[in-house]
Amino acid sequence: MAVRTAPAHAGDEGRALLAVGVTVLLWASAFIVIRDAAPHFSPGALALGRLLIGAAVLAVLLAARREGLPPRAAWPGVIGSGVLWFGVYFVALNWGEQWVDAGTASLVVNVGPILVALLSGWLLGEGFPGRLLTGVALAFAGAAVVGLAGSGPGQASLPGVLLCLLAAVGCATGILAQKPALGHASALQVTTFGCTVGAVACLPFAAALAQELTTAAPRAVLGMVYLGVFPTALAFSTWAYALARTSAGKTAATTYLVPAVVVLLSWLLLGEVPTPWALGGGLLCLAGVAVSRRTARAERTPALTEAEPAADSSRKSTALTAQHPHHSDVHTEENSGDPRP
Repeated sequence: MAVRTAPAHAGDEGRALLAVGVTVLLWASAFIVIRDAAPHFSPGALALGRLLIGAAVLAVLLAARREGLPPRAAWPGVIGSGVLWFGVYFVALNWGEQWVDAGTASLVVNVGPILVALLSGWLLGEGFPGRLLTGVALAFAGAAVVGLAGSGPGQASLPGVLLCLLAAVGCATGILAQKPALGHASALQVTTFGCTVGAVACLPFAAALAQELTTAAPRAVLGMVYLGVFPTALAFSTWAYALARTSAGKTAATTYLVPAVVVLLSWLLLGEVPTPWALGGGLLCLAGVAVSRRTARAERTPALTEAEPAADSSRKSTALTAQHPHHSDVHTEENSGDPRP
């Protein structure tokens, strides 16, 4: 079952890697900010506030670029990603982290890229390249090491694990819905209206948000603003840009770097010194992502090899026609069954 997706162009791999690097850094920073803001907001209220701010910023950018509504063909993917990723994922992750520590949450949520790699190979026709599957396995092992290294004894609970698993499913299915939409609309359009749909889906939490804003510390409110502007508006835009230019499996595999970056940021900003196990897991994540990203070169080489004979044949035909201007006419007459000698 193949679905139309955005075409790839020469040089897109490097730009996509840079864009997803920005995404990983900003999404990792979100874990640090959420840790500070979450005690002041309930899961749904924090998700709604973040989405409203993100949607407002994206709407300004959309107006500045004079991009209107996405085409009709993009809307199923926009609505699907908005409800599943911006809505279900945000709320479930905020809620899950009230039950489990950040290490366990990052470990469970990192089931998402595995689901993306497997489902995109089937639903989007991306196949199952050996390097991608190997890279996913290495990166997941590294994320598991990072998660377990940061988990304290007795901190995990079944409800929290199930909520984080729900977040992972929401993330994976949201990515799969978003990928085809990027074949019909720009990354900014898909992100803007996906974020808006997510905000609409979270409107039942509006009363809680209004009440909690009156009692939340100014620092927590600023944290919500940061989450809306950077990890939401900017990071999801750079994510969509990258997703439109490479496969869903490879792009999702790159997010295995998030737990490792979270450990590094916690070390630099919070003074939390990572354990040797966490550092080793981070290096394993890097190795897995490097292997998975190399699939692009491996996939392009056979394509170029197959294209060269056809190009050579075309050049020879052109040269033959130039040397014998009437050659093509004679060839046509012979093939048409013309009885003249």
